[in-house]
Amino acid sequence: MLLDIADVARQSGLAPSALRFYEKRGLIESSGRNGLRRTYDAKTLDRLALISCARLAGFSLAQIGRFLVATPSDSVLRARMAERAEELDQEISRLTRMRDSLRHAAICTHTPLVECPEFKARIGGIAPPQTR
Repeated sequence: MLLDIADVARQSGLAPSALRFYEKRGLIESSGRNGLRRTYDAKTLDRLALISCARLAGFSLAQIGRFLVATPSDSVLRARMAERAEELDQEISRLTRMRDSLRHAAICTHTPLVECPEFKARIGGIAPPQTR
């Protein structure tokens, strides 16, 4: 099934200009045209979901392009993916501690709140994310 660029934009949440940009970068491929409008295979939505997920995980479009054509022998890319997975684990751990601290603060009756030993212990373990 072919989808019009407007349909793909609506379903993916991306602007048509982003779709054209991704196509220009080789991340997605148009199936042709319906009049003046690009059309895409419905599977393009799956690819766009993968691209969006990778962008949220911190990968550049160049890295995503490599990922989309990677083979098991691409050791550099695989090492970067493993490194990023470790970074995400650390971020998830930090955010989990933050969430738990906020949940405690929401029900804590200690006055003042910032002097609550449990809150201080929880919040003390939350370091800012490392910059890349």
